[in-house]
This record gives sequence, structure tokens and C-alpha cells, in this order.
Amino acid sequence: MRLESIPEPLKRLKNPPKELNFIGDTSLLELPKVAVVGLRKASTYTKECIEVLCNVLKSANICVVSGGAIGVDIAAHKAAMPKTIGVFASGLDIIYPSQNRTSIGEIYAKGLALSEYDEGEPPLAYRFLERNRIVVGLCEALVVAQADLKSGSMQSARLANELKIPVYVLPQRMGESSGTNFLLANKKAELIDDYYKFASLFGEVKEQKIDDDIVKFCKDGVSLDDALAKFGDIIYEYELDGLIEISNLRVKSVL
Repeated sequence: MRLESIPEPLKRLKNPPKELNFIGDTSLLELPKVAVVGLRKASTYTKECIEVLCNVLKSANICVVSGGAIGVDIAAHKAAMPKTIGVFASGLDIIYPSQNRTSIGEIYAKGLALSEYDEGEPPLAYRFLERNRIVVGLCEALVVAQADLKSGSMQSARLANELKIPVYVLPQRMGESSGTNFLLANKKAELIDDYYKFASLFGEVKEQKIDDDIVKFCKDGVSLDDALAKFGDIIYEYELDGLIEISNLRVKSVL
């Protein structure tokens, strides 16, 4: 299906898309939006940071926008589900990259998928840069999680700087993210040193339940069965609020 009109934030682009095709929940376009982008070969540390960051954004009713690629993009989508928008460089009938098929299917079913390309249009190289301008243009802020100096993520950061969209980066070690360290050194980005403080800039952050019994119980990781036996189905509410994460039948606090 096609959106009736182009979202207002995209009209600030020099070359806004003429039309956008979509699959999913268009009400997500009404939420505050933060783009999260970065390396396809992201480090384990970066992926862990993204998981916590996007859980906090989700709990503050902020939508996470990215490009569906392997690495940073898909990690952000998965952590933010269902409050996530994927922007794709091909027609929406073509799932690319294929290794993300399951997660992209979730975006279609629970989040929102957008593309300026009609069905059957392949993901040609130049279209990824065109896609990136939509990812950036939709949002109130851009987070570059990890990036090399010469990368699409750095081009996204330059576009955000031009549009006066604030750019943020994660703390990284020397030599592991030359792009984000360059942005910091040249005052073209700000550092995220507190996930909740960052989220509060764009949404309403719920009180941090650090002293909560459930958060304490799950701090070092416990089996899902043990958590359900002790606290019941409220465990799933805590997951939706971004206070805990459930993976491989284990539960762990993200605070």
C-alpha cells in the first residue's frame, strides 16, 4: 500500500521521496522517532549497548528507525519491537538481506516497513544511500552506534548535521569505531552516557525501578520458569517496559 502523503519531517530533505509504500502500523509515524545506525560487523559490546538503549527508548514510547541491515540495524529493530520502523532499499516484496528474513518479517507484522521503491525493484547499491536519507529525515535524532570513517553511517551523520538533526554516539574504545570517535573529536556528535537521560530528551521516561524486587531477582540472570513461578505473568509486562529482557528461556535485568 502507499501512504496518502509524505511524512512532514521528510519535506526538509533536498530530495524528499515523491511517495512511500508501506506494510504495517502507520500510527508509529506519529511517535517521537530516533534513528539508530552503524556497522554491519558490529562488536558484541555495541550490540549489547543497542539492546539496552532501544529497550529504554521503547519503554519511553519512542520509535526506533533503521535500515534493516545486518549488525547494528537489525539489533536495533529487534530490541525496539514493536515500536520500530524499517526503511528498505528495494520493493517491499523483496526481503533483503535474506539472513534477516525472520526479523524483517516481524517488522512487517508488528512494526512498520517503508520503501520509496515499487514491488520488484531490487536493492541496488545507490539505493542504500537513498534509503539512508529517509532514515535520517524521519527522526528527531540520529544515533551512530559504531562506524568506520568511510561508511554509509558517516554519510548519514553528515546529512543529519546539514539538517541540524542532533547526532549522538556510544562510548567506544580507541581503534574500534574511528567514525564515531571522529564525530566526537570534531564536536559533530554528543556522547550518550546515560540511556534514560537520552530517552528523556524525546519521550517520557518511566521511573527506573532499580530497587524493584523483580529487577533485583533478575539482575544476574535466571531461568524464565523460575521468574514466572515467583512473580507470574507480570514478567512479560516488565519486558515490554524495557526493564528486563527474555532470551533463550532466561530473564535478565537491563538496568
